[in-house]
Amino acid sequence: MSCLPCSELPPGARSICPIANTLDLIGDRWTLLVVRDLLFFDKHRFGDFAASMEGIPTNILADRLRRLEDAGVVTKVPYSTRPQRFEYHLTPKGADLLPVLLAMAEWAGRHVPGVGKATPEMIERIQEAVRKVKEGSPEAASTKQA
Repeated sequence: MSCLPCSELPPGARSICPIANTLDLIGDRWTLLVVRDLLFFDKHRFGDFAASMEGIPTNILADRLRRLEDAGVVTKVPYSTRPQRFEYHLTPKGADLLPVLLAMAEWAGRHVPGVGKATPEMIERIQEAVRKVKEGSPEAASTKQA
């Protein structure tokens, strides 16, 4: 594999390696947990993410949501004007991370003692939410019961 000169790399890229570039976007300890919460736990609001069991610090959460929005992985939708508040929804680009998260969960189920496993019902519900996102309606992807 030949390398491109640094002057020909896409803006912000440190190499042409797709894994390195993906890790630059989602490779820290928090970002995929935000995506997980959107996909698996139907969380959409800042407080919902902040209340996740891993305890993401709010300053890091705000940064990760902004980075995901800038990268087109999530979209920010206002739900209140006073005070101004937003919900976050996966874009089709973000929904494309589902196989990555499922592969990580499967790997952990085989190699990391004591982790939980997704049930077929959970996977079906998640895949339905992803299908709705890919149809173009972020709000329709919500699987919360009224």
